[in-house]
This record gives sequence, structure tokens and C-alpha cells, in this order.
Amino acid sequence: MKRLLGAALGSVLLALAAFAAPAAAAFPERPVTVIVPFPPGGSTDTLARALANHMSASLGQSFVVENVPGATGAIGAARVKRSPADGYTMMVASIGVFATNPFLQKNLAYDPAKDFDLLMVAVRAPNVLVVNPGVPANNVAELIALLKKEPGKISFASSGAGSSDHLTAALFWQRTGTSGIHVPYKGGAPAISDLLAGHAQASFQNINAVIKHIQAGKLRALAVTGDKRSAVLPDVPTLAEAGVSGADVFSWQGVAAPKGLPKDVRDTLHAALVKALNDPEIVKSFREQGFEIVANTPAQFDTFLQQELTRWKGVIETGKITVD
Repeated sequence: MKRLLGAALGSVLLALAAFAAPAAAAFPERPVTVIVPFPPGGSTDTLARALANHMSASLGQSFVVENVPGATGAIGAARVKRSPADGYTMMVASIGVFATNPFLQKNLAYDPAKDFDLLMVAVRAPNVLVVNPGVPANNVAELIALLKKEPGKISFASSGAGSSDHLTAALFWQRTGTSGIHVPYKGGAPAISDLLAGHAQASFQNINAVIKHIQAGKLRALAVTGDKRSAVLPDVPTLAEAGVSGADVFSWQGVAAPKGLPKDVRDTLHAALVKALNDPEIVKSFREQGFEIVANTPAQFDTFLQQELTRWKGVIETGKITVD
């Protein structure tokens, strides 16, 4: 009997102790740093700030954007890799950081497929092939004819060697058997400025960066690189419609964190990201800029990244593209 009473008393004491013990704090219990590996003001930075504001409100902690530019995003990405895998550091970055840097930069300090927990592809947008109005090409067929007539003479401006606009041009040349002069600039703004001035003749630009110039007649849009027409440029055909197959390209932004996040933390971050990207104001704002909300799962992001790595490796190796 005494043993039974002792056992019962022990159970009661254990239950009381468990009840009295403080519950583990729910994530997040302090501010979260959102690394953007580019300067302020670009598409990735704009997306990161919209997500951070919404997640701060929904999770009750500050999500603070920190810009860590350099080496086409590699410096910021390496910093994220080295951060603790506790959910208090995350990264919003573009296609270059995830899918092309590994083939363009020697001794890259991170492996996008191994060093991060991939949370989601957040948004994507096709590029648009634009020419200065002085270029005698009103459609893709006429531009291809001009490139074949004057090989290596038509200049294509880009925001930098290895950028999405550069690699899209390289893919276009490979798929059409043409060539042009690649002119890299230090960012999209100076590339567009020279395009408007006629110092460069053509470019594959992010739609949001040139939509106003197209609408004002300062640039001529020949095609979009998506698998369907853009809602903001409904009269502009896709490259496939214009007769160029295998050149569907989207610029995209993904969200990741250091490898090894606890499952509950990963689930909390993913759910908050999905909620943010379903907010009507965010949806409206990004659709007006030509972006499509993706908000996929970590597994889907992983599969997609493997496809992108394979694709851009082929383009870069075929075109013998370097950033030196």
C-alpha cells in the first residue's frame, strides 16, 4: 500500500512540476534579419521589404531587411550560410544567387543546393526583349534577320556579366543561331539609360524595369520570355509565338535560410510567407509590375532549383560565358 501511495504521490509531483515549468517560447521571440544580397531599390529589395513588413505584423516580431551587396549576391549569400540555423536569419535573393553564380564564379563560398533550407520561390516575371526605336526591327523575325545580316554588330545591354538579362540574350543567340555584342553595365539603371539614348540597341530587361518606357513609346517591345503573354503587355507575343522555341525564361526571387532549420521554425516561416504573398495589396502591387505570385513549397523549390542549375550550366558552358 505504501509503495502504491508513494508511486501515486510521485506521479502527482511530476505532473505538478511539468505544469509549473515554463512552456518553450514560440518562434520568433526576437527580431529576424532578412538579408538581401544586393543594394537597396531593386526588385529583390522591394519584395523583401514587402514580405518583412507583413511578417512583422503577422508574427509579432520585427523582420529587419539588411542589404549586403557584392559579388553578384555571393557575399550576402555566404553570410547567410555562416549564420546559425535558428530561423533568425533568412535571405531573399534572385536567380543569379541560386542558379548561375555556381557556374560563373570560381571558389564560390556557398553551394545553393546544399547550404540552405529552401523555403519557396516567391515571385517570378518574364523578361521582355526591347529595342531602341531607331533599330529597324518591328518584330522578332526582323531582329533575327538583322542579326544574321550584321553578325556581332547589334549591341545588347545588360545589368552585368552573368545577370539574367545577359544570360537570356546568350540563350536567345544560341536558339536562333545569331550573335550580338554583349555590353555589361554596373546595374540595370545605366543599361536602360544607354538603351533609351540609343547608345545600346537591344536588351532583355525585367518587365517592371521598362514597362513605363514601353508604354511611353521610348522602347519597342518585341517579345516576352514567359510561357504565356504578360498581363501588363497583352499585345506583345511570347518568344515561342514569335518562332523561337526553348527560350522561356523567368527572372525569379526565392527565400532561403541557413541549412538545418528546426521543422517547426521552417513551417512557421513558410506559413507566414504564404500568408504575406496572398495579401491582396501585395498581390496587386506585384501584378501591376508584371510579377506572378508563386509561393510554392520547399520541395517544389528544391526540384525547380535542380532544373535551373542544369539549364543555366548548359547555357553558360555553351556560350563560354565568364564574369572576368
